[in-house]
Amino acid sequence: MPSTRTLVDGVPLPSEGAAGRLTDDQMLEHFLDWTAEQGFELYGHQEEAVLEIMAGRHVILNTPTGSGKSLVALAMHFRALCRGERAYYTSPIKALVSEKFFDLCRVFGAERIGMLTGDAALNHDASVVCCTAEVLANVALREGKHARVDYAVLDEFHFFADRERGIAWQIPLLTLPQTTFMLMSATLGDTSRFEQEIEARTERSVALVKSVERPVPLEFSYSQTPIHEAIEDLATGGRAPVYVVNFTQREAAELAQALTSTKLIDRDQRDRINDALHGFRFDTIYGKDIQRFIKAGVGLHHAGLLPKYRLLVEKLAQEGLLQVICGTDTLGVGVNIPLRTVLFTKLCKYDGEGTKILAVRDFKQIAGRAGRKGFDDRGWVIAQAPEHVIENLKLEAKARSGSASGKKPKKFVRKKPPDRGYVHWDQDTFTKLVDGEPETLQPAFRVDHGMMLNLLQRPQALAWGDERPDGGYRDLLQLVLDSGERPVVVTRLKRESAQLFRALRGAGIVELRPRAWGGRGRSVIVSEQLQRHFSLLQTLGLYLVEALELLDPEDERHALHVMSLAEAILENPRVLLMRQESKLKGDRVAELKAEGVEYDARMEELEKVSYLKPDVEFIYDTFNQFAAKHPWVGTENIRPKSIARDMYERYATFNDYVKEYGLARSEGLLLRHLHQTYKTLEQTVPPIHKTEAVVDAIAWLRATIERVDSSLVQEWERMLSGAHEIDARLAAKLEKLRPEELDISLDKKEFYARIRAELHQVTHALSRRDWEEALASIRDLPDLTGEAWTEARLEEVMNEYYAEYPKLIFDPRARQTDKTRIEQQADHLWGVRHTLLDPEDDGFWFIDAEVDLRDDHSPEGPVVRVLRIGT
Repeated sequence: MPSTRTLVDGVPLPSEGAAGRLTDDQMLEHFLDWTAEQGFELYGHQEEAVLEIMAGRHVILNTPTGSGKSLVALAMHFRALCRGERAYYTSPIKALVSEKFFDLCRVFGAERIGMLTGDAALNHDASVVCCTAEVLANVALREGKHARVDYAVLDEFHFFADRERGIAWQIPLLTLPQTTFMLMSATLGDTSRFEQEIEARTERSVALVKSVERPVPLEFSYSQTPIHEAIEDLATGGRAPVYVVNFTQREAAELAQALTSTKLIDRDQRDRINDALHGFRFDTIYGKDIQRFIKAGVGLHHAGLLPKYRLLVEKLAQEGLLQVICGTDTLGVGVNIPLRTVLFTKLCKYDGEGTKILAVRDFKQIAGRAGRKGFDDRGWVIAQAPEHVIENLKLEAKARSGSASGKKPKKFVRKKPPDRGYVHWDQDTFTKLVDGEPETLQPAFRVDHGMMLNLLQRPQALAWGDERPDGGYRDLLQLVLDSGERPVVVTRLKRESAQLFRALRGAGIVELRPRAWGGRGRSVIVSEQLQRHFSLLQTLGLYLVEALELLDPEDERHALHVMSLAEAILENPRVLLMRQESKLKGDRVAELKAEGVEYDARMEELEKVSYLKPDVEFIYDTFNQFAAKHPWVGTENIRPKSIARDMYERYATFNDYVKEYGLARSEGLLLRHLHQTYKTLEQTVPPIHKTEAVVDAIAWLRATIERVDSSLVQEWERMLSGAHEIDARLAAKLEKLRPEELDISLDKKEFYARIRAELHQVTHALSRRDWEEALASIRDLPDLTGEAWTEARLEEVMNEYYAEYPKLIFDPRARQTDKTRIEQQADHLWGVRHTLLDPEDDGFWFIDAEVDLRDDHSPEGPVVRVLRIGT
């Protein structure tokens, strides 16, 4: 039975006041003893990598999925603790960061482990920090060679080549010469460039540890059986759980739907699934479909789903309750889900520019998920032949069977390949992917405002004995030179850097000041007028800052104009906009038909209909002026649209909006856009432009997001509940490490706006007689008499109102600030009275409530406790 002692039990740790410390040999001996106690038998490549780590070398660990890279990473963290130094572990996704955090808490003790994800910060001064790659990149940019990053484990390092995010894996290598690195991935390809560059920058040797041996061998096969039959055969043949890889969300959803008619589970499995689902709320439009899939033993997993549904599928899969998971390649990275079989529906994929055969790296990353150590003795990887090829084989077989019986062979029409989104593959293609080497990783360097702001916020150069007053800008140019890009790209990046700096200075975001210590030259600083969390999240964030200056804060529609500008700098959520345009065209056609307009005239009129673009002329005019002043804008363009604004303007609920535009399969995309809009308004709009109406809009967005899926705005409580499930002692330790408590009442304007937003949600639900929604929108506490609120009780109370008035008004007048009176009654205790708007404008009915933060300054979920509803 594995030992329960932590890896550092009995080890003198300098960071905890120990007088001495272990030698390198003693560290190695202790680590190997501990792994033996845990029942781990190290593979050859693991032993080799651990020896290199204990010798103080960088390590590039290029070994297959499931080969124990995480155990090797423990050796690096252990060495950091033994030497009184600090280690970082980075991952591409927050879910894996959270998972690794809990793992390391168990191994080293919770008090020694921290976590930073951008959304959650826990024990951030710990000796070992788990974080997303972007978090470490920002630390590296802000602090460079003075950052307290002695060791860094960069997991999933193949992300280096990702066009959007790869720079986060590159920045630490360029800016942290003091750091000992471990780069880990199953698909690194040729690493000679990294070996040479890391050694040159750090003046320490790099060890490449490479192996192709898998602890769980894979068997590869090419299938020419129709996919439904193939999946059923795998499930009944003991090869489940099966991960079915689709490359569009629509195909994944359609396959999941089709599989519900296939018998994949028995009664006992169905009962276990029902038990596991107890208490889970499938409370969105698509939730009922997700529930139906799961009850048939089928999971659906893709980026278009709400995070809570993806997390549920992952949890059920980890418990062995799902036979099949229909997903996209989003499951190829990160969460440790035991899969026995990976089935590729295609071997081609649209990569943003065109449809191409899968890269060897992408194929191997996904295929490597099959067969997990401790679960299976082997894994299976299967690729389906093209659908039309399989259909033609069936037709041929049918024709041959007729001729074999002496009948004249029947003629048949061969199925043709798809006209679009298809590149032909066959068994030879599959074999090349199986046998091929991953492509060499290429850099994807770029410069942006955020990078420059991070560099300019480095501590004063003089404190480090560095006399360069423009060090931040020079550091950016040095990064460009070191990026490894082609000379023509380097020239372009240097030009863009100069343009970006001038633009930031022109917008007042950075300032030049005389050097505090005298002498020639000036220092560059970030303006002190910006809020603590100010961030130019998007490339066009600077346009937003400049355009806000042109708005009239006294305009009653000012908040809506601010929302339009915020949405205009975000990427277009194409699916949402297509649905919006389709509905608008449908509505317009109906109007024109009712008016008797002829077909040709109707079609001509429809050409003018597009998705919603409020303030479009103002946005285009101001952006053209902005682009003329700032050449670095280049091919970037503004994207006017109205999704968050459209919802807010009509005060539509999330489910209303999904239903209206047919977005059931894209709920996650809608929520993500709302969250991006919320973050842009919160972090990129300077305080001077946050009028009361703008703050109300931000509060509404936050309340809407949290009501749909709190995992995007509440991280800590979910982590803590996860800790309780794992180990009560671990949870107790984490309670002591609870981050410095956030007090949501400190910013009075934002706090009061949040209270109003929650009461507006309640009132809206009451006006629709949606008792379930109303109940979910209030804090789960009893009323003034101690009686609990229920849907039935809300209905009973409101029936008295509806006996007096035919309806409850909920329009912009009902959301005016004078309808909600908030009075502080004691420290962290507020009394609230919200007036309900009736058709007679009597104002006799109220919601009396309180907000009590005395025990918890930042409670999860709604903060408003309803005390009574009445006159």
